[in-house]
Amino acid sequence: MGPEALAQVLRPLSDMFPPEDHPAVIRGLDNPDDAAVYRLDDDRAILLTADFFPPVVDDPYWFGAIAAANALSDLYAMGARPLFAINLVGFPDNLDNEILAEILRGGAEKIREAGSVVAGGHTTIDKEPKYGLAVAGLIDPHRVLWKGGARKGDLLLLTKPLGTGLVTTAHKREEVEEEDLFAAVESMARLNRKAAELFNAAGEAVHALTDITGFGLAGHAHEMAEQSGLGFAMEVRGLPILPGVKRYSRDMMVPGGLNRNADYYGSFVDGIKLEGLARHIVYDPQTSGGLLAAVDPNEAEAILARFREEEEPCWVIGSAQEGESGRLAFR
Repeated sequence: MGPEALAQVLRPLSDMFPPEDHPAVIRGLDNPDDAAVYRLDDDRAILLTADFFPPVVDDPYWFGAIAAANALSDLYAMGARPLFAINLVGFPDNLDNEILAEILRGGAEKIREAGSVVAGGHTTIDKEPKYGLAVAGLIDPHRVLWKGGARKGDLLLLTKPLGTGLVTTAHKREEVEEEDLFAAVESMARLNRKAAELFNAAGEAVHALTDITGFGLAGHAHEMAEQSGLGFAMEVRGLPILPGVKRYSRDMMVPGGLNRNADYYGSFVDGIKLEGLARHIVYDPQTSGGLLAAVDPNEAEAILARFREEEEPCWVIGSAQEGESGRLAFR
């Protein structure tokens, strides 16, 4: 579902649950973040998120692993520790159950890699396979990394290259190069766990954090900027991209979600007219994308050095600045 349609269908729900009637809900429908946050007591809050989708790759094991990494990402984007997960499955009754077994194995191994556990789930018959998880996490409510909170002058750091939507679309059309698909799968299946740990270790130097998924870089950057009351400026040429993306962009291997993102979030974009590759990169819907952090510019180099020491990718892609809330300037 596109961002505009999603906002429309959720709007009536906000009126049903006034925040004053539910003070333990720190983040919910009225002030959304990457996961819902419910305060248990002064020292503990539980986070809950859910995500599922149709296959983005043909291999059932890797589809399961990518879906699990994607679901876990919302917790990592808030600095939380995953507690447990439950599977969410839609599966055709005319497909071999071994396919589903491999999907679940891929997801389970990724959950285990996160130090968490699969504790149950729900299945239903569907016309095409769909898989994902609901994941619960735990955090000190005073140490949550919110989507809002960026400050003027902060540098914007991104931890995974962009372009998964373009590569997987080329894969669906049987136009992808094997090595490009491998690089994309490797990126999508990689947990954001280590990156989140490094940002957590940086303490108060990290002012805001989110992950880049279905709304693309423009959508999630807009949300962070808007909740921070700032504008963001980014260098298009400095954006990291996956191997093959330039060619797939040129050949118009464009997922449908890209155009929906452009139609909605384009109204928040200033500066150069985004065309061709630049437009595709900025609006491309990501599956299990990286973390986007707004960090103190005086601490950014030290944070980047720690990422290099841990062999974790991280790029500076822009900065936060004064301006109309939520505006994005691409140069």
